[in-house]
Amino acid sequence: MTGKRADRKRGPSQKPKAVSSQNKNSTNQSSMESSPSSFVLSEETVQELRRSLLSWYATQGRDLPWRRTRDPYAIWISEIMLQQTQVKTVIPYYERWLKAFPTVQALAKAQQQQVLKLWEGLGYYARARNLHSAAQQVISEFDGEFPQTLERAIALKGIGRTTAGGILSAAFNLPVAILDGNVKRVLARLVAFPAVPNKALNQLWKLSEQLVDRQQPRDFNQAIMDLGATLCTRHNPACLLCPWQSRCAAYNQNAVSRFPMTESRKPLPHKQIGVAVITDEQGKILIDRRKQEGLLGGLWEFPGGKIEPEETVEDCVSREIKEELDIEIEVGDRLITIEHAYTHFKVTLNVFNCKHLSGDPKPIECDEVKWVTLDEIDEYPFPKANSQIIAAMREQAEQNISNT
Repeated sequence: MTGKRADRKRGPSQKPKAVSSQNKNSTNQSSMESSPSSFVLSEETVQELRRSLLSWYATQGRDLPWRRTRDPYAIWISEIMLQQTQVKTVIPYYERWLKAFPTVQALAKAQQQQVLKLWEGLGYYARARNLHSAAQQVISEFDGEFPQTLERAIALKGIGRTTAGGILSAAFNLPVAILDGNVKRVLARLVAFPAVPNKALNQLWKLSEQLVDRQQPRDFNQAIMDLGATLCTRHNPACLLCPWQSRCAAYNQNAVSRFPMTESRKPLPHKQIGVAVITDEQGKILIDRRKQEGLLGGLWEFPGGKIEPEETVEDCVSREIKEELDIEIEVGDRLITIEHAYTHFKVTLNVFNCKHLSGDPKPIECDEVKWVTLDEIDEYPFPKANSQIIAAMREQAEQNISNT
């Protein structure tokens, strides 16, 4: 069965202020020298941008738990969790994680199922698997100490250039640039960047590297992320409160809404999935663990698969269970229907109560199968959509008790 760093916090809504063409031209000329292939800010502009941003951050920066520590492990955990996920969602997961795995040594020794269970509901589960593997790398390759160079940091599984820059600057105050979604948006507006950011990353990296403050890289990187998260938001940016307003090319062209440039998106494909909640004569439920590679790797789920053209849901469920587990089942009534969206596609989960008839389940298309009770099922990490199936099963069990 198939199963943001998003804007972290939105600030007040303010519309960009229109300016005269004379003011617009003079501001752009004094702020930067531009060409179609590069954007180079003058040293005077760089110094002013650094000063104004750090001054703003000193009074407006957010108080976040990972900013109260210099422990590279704790900062690393926060950086991974914040990928594609909002701050308000991350904070409770971050706090629970550090209680369960307070050190890199504790994480490295943990079982993968413990790690995935603690991550359950946060999404993008490859992050958790990579964190676990990278912790073991830190122990085996770096004597338990997080590496302090960009080259070594990005050698760790799941750590790219932006994540490494965030960790190295926040933990060690090293002048390493970052370029997450917030920073891309801020820089694209600052210079009215005439391309889709993800198609011209080298130019934006050069701009980020030029801007990062050499004396206060920790605060600068946190500040530019906060600027994008709280003021320079995707929609309704609060330009009147922005410390970079006077230097912002998009603002001075009265064109903030045009930047960053985007590509038209195709509609997400929609998959119809048949899912089986299979019980045996003792009332135990059959679950399987997905293969490590790919979407939702290592998580448990209720077996099933994609409905083929001209196939009924019931026929799909029977076929998939035979192909994946080599058992015969009787498909019963519908338990629940769930709509769920992933990054690149949507699914409708058509979930049916099923009875095991014959055969011993074999992990043909998965890593492991288990029969468990409804009381035991919470011990296993499941994808978010499956939590609704479990809730429906519990409600059904309560109804059956009340009807007897």
